[in-house]
Amino acid sequence: MTAVFFISGHGFGHASREVEVIKALAKIRPDIRIVVRSAVSPALLARTLTVPYELRPGACDAAIAQPSSITQDDEATVREAVGFYREFDARVEAETRILGQDGVALIVGDIPPLAFEVARRLGVPSAAIANFTWDWIFETHPGLTEAAPWLVPRLRAAYRQATLALELPFPGGFEVFPVVRRIPLVARRHTRDPVDTRQRFGVPASRPAALLSFGGYGLPNLDLAAVDMLKAGWTVVTTDRSSGRAATPPGVVFVPETDFIDTGFRYEDLVAAVDVVVTKPGYGIISECISAARPMLYTSRGQFREYEVLVNEMPKYIRCRLIEQPALMSGAWQESIDALLAQPPAPDTLALDGAEIAARAISDLLDASTSG
Repeated sequence: MTAVFFISGHGFGHASREVEVIKALAKIRPDIRIVVRSAVSPALLARTLTVPYELRPGACDAAIAQPSSITQDDEATVREAVGFYREFDARVEAETRILGQDGVALIVGDIPPLAFEVARRLGVPSAAIANFTWDWIFETHPGLTEAAPWLVPRLRAAYRQATLALELPFPGGFEVFPVVRRIPLVARRHTRDPVDTRQRFGVPASRPAALLSFGGYGLPNLDLAAVDMLKAGWTVVTTDRSSGRAATPPGVVFVPETDFIDTGFRYEDLVAAVDVVVTKPGYGIISECISAARPMLYTSRGQFREYEVLVNEMPKYIRCRLIEQPALMSGAWQESIDALLAQPPAPDTLALDGAEIAARAISDLLDASTSG
């Protein structure tokens, strides 16, 4: 049997959580062949997905056009979304024709509408896993409704084809699905001792450390040499995911993404090894900070509907504080970090076994489909 995962290539969050679901599914259903259909970086999957899979690269949805992790291009977003979904029916036809040769038993989507239309055409069940839907995002995106009043209704029609929607924490837009089941957080959880992680990546044990984490788009214009915390005895840790390596100032530890391949260490181990994470709100990094109980200094990320949901909810589960973009980009971090670390612990907790619960739900769908 084949299960196909359609995964949005927008940032790393969609792929990183589906990696956890796929690994959990492989444990309980080793008989299932996994196909990943996504435009996400193949390198990301290669260093994180530790079970057999086949990647079929290419865009399977349209998302937010972002020059960096904290800026977005509204006009380009509208142009790309309209261009992609204008050809939606043809895309459904093409995907259905190709997958019709693969013995597909189930399709999972996080959260391309394409997945659910293709599943309907193939006559197989489908499961949505996400915390938001693209129709909900695009509904309020500047200029999109005026440019293409048909687009949001078309996405909703596709989502209504899903057999089951697994709603993650911090949700938006799930009223579109006929059947919804809430599940706990799908979170990447660290497995290495923070002391070992620091030693492996050359992060001094005697100094407090901050991890710069800005997903797949990074902060290309940030001058790390200007960060005031370096003069106060802090270490700043960054990867080529978040910034370029034109120069590495004193006090900055640069960790190439390749250092997570075949080493036994993963990015979430690095999150757990620092004292604070400097980032923008996104499901992936929030879940990792919750899992590792690490405080988050965050900045705004443009007019993205999910942002308000995240910043309203995450103070319940992690210590967090806003730093305005001008202060972030000028390197004036110390005052905000001192205030963040002075905050009391977050009042609530979240269960972290969403991947295992999602895997069991997918397995049950498969059983119901094949027994019927």
